[in-house]
Amino acid sequence: MDYVQSIEAVNDDIFKWDVNIRGPSDTPYAGGTFRLRLEFPTQYPFKAPKLLFMTKVYHPSVMLETGEVCQAVLGSWGPTLNAEHCIMTVYSLLQDPQADHPLEEDIAQQLQTKPKEFEKTARKYTKEHAM
Repeated sequence: MDYVQSIEAVNDDIFKWDVNIRGPSDTPYAGGTFRLRLEFPTQYPFKAPKLLFMTKVYHPSVMLETGEVCQAVLGSWGPTLNAEHCIMTVYSLLQDPQADHPLEEDIAQQLQTKPKEFEKTARKYTKEHAM
């Protein structure tokens, strides 16, 4: 996972991790560093961690205001999955934005109907919030 810059517990809380990932090259997120928070429930690994972008990101599967990541993107969660799976899934969201699991309907619609406009706005957010 060469795209991961750092992983650290938040205030020594082993149930909350901050992960810094690089934006994938050849995407509107290239050049940015995005902080992702994983919040592990006490039932982990039987229950999936909650994923939040602490860095504002323009993406159909991420709530603009809260940074919440659509839990459906993790697919069917099971105890054999782990934090690495979560981080890889989020990175793949940035690599290939899709409108399949939108939390932001307007952004999903823009991605489908005006992809160049979506890319321009996503680049702007990356420049303003992730650099």
